[in-house]
Amino acid sequence: MGEKKAFALRINQEMLKELEAWAADEFRSTNGQIEYLLHEALMVRKKQLKKNQANKDTSNPKQH
Repeated sequence: MGEKKAFALRINQEMLKELEAWAADEFRSTNGQIEYLLHEALMVRKKQLKKNQANKDTSNPKQH
């Protein structure tokens, strides 16, 4: 990971309470938990994009 940039995040109170509790359960700060969850979601997305691209490549072979 590169340089970190701060930004404001608007989140509803109930969700924040859940995230705070989850972070405490995993011995992370709330900010650390949010960053961890975003990182995991991005990894899943990248895998899905690669899978979709591979499926696209095999379903549409180039015809010569």
